[in-house]
Amino acid sequence: MPGPARRPRQRLTRPREQVLAAAMATIAEAGLDRLTMAGLGREVGMSSGHILYYFGTKDELLLQTLQWSEEQLGARRRAELARRVPARERLDALAGLYLPEGRRDPRWTLWLEVWNRSQYADDAARERQLDLELAWHRDLVALLAEGASKGELRPVDAERFATRTRALLDGFGTHLVVGLPGLDRGQALRHVGEFLDEALLPATGE
Repeated sequence: MPGPARRPRQRLTRPREQVLAAAMATIAEAGLDRLTMAGLGREVGMSSGHILYYFGTKDELLLQTLQWSEEQLGARRRAELARRVPARERLDALAGLYLPEGRRDPRWTLWLEVWNRSQYADDAARERQLDLELAWHRDLVALLAEGASKGELRPVDAERFATRTRALLDGFGTHLVVGLPGLDRGQALRHVGEFLDEALLPATGE
C-alpha cells in the first residue's frame, strides 16, 4: 500500500494549482454552495475520488485554496509595500488589498468559511490559518516601524497598533462581503484612512 500511495501524490504536483485555481473560480462564479468534489473533478479532468484522495476532506481543500489565494495576494502586497512612496500611501494600498471588493468577494467568502470551520479544526490546521493572518500583521508592523523611523508617521507600539488596525479592517470587511446596507467599499476605505490619519500623521509643526 505505501508504494501506490506515493506515486499518485507525485503525479498531482503539477495539477495541484489547477485544482486550487478551479476551486477559487467556482467560488467566484457560483459561490461556495456550488463547490463540490464532483464539480471540481469535471473542471480539471479528475474523478471526485481522485481529488478527495489527495486533499482528504473538503475542509483541507478549502484551506489549501485559501493558502494559494493568499500567496497570489501576498505577491501583490509585497510589490505595493516595496514602492518608493511615503509610508502613509502604502498603508492605504495595504488597506485596499485587505478589504473585499464588495458583496460575495470570493477571497473573503472563502476566508469566512474557513474561519467558521476552524472551530472544529485540529491545532495544526488552525496554526496554518494563523500563519496567513500573521503575514499581514508582520508587513503592517514593519511598515509602521519604517514610517516612524523616517519621521513620516508618529511612533506607536507597532504590534498593538497593527492588531487594532487589522480588527478594524476585519470589521469593515465582514460588513462589505455580506453586503450589509449602509456601507460600501469607498466609505470603508475613507473610515480607515481617517483613522490612520488621526492616529499616525504628525501634527503640524512636529
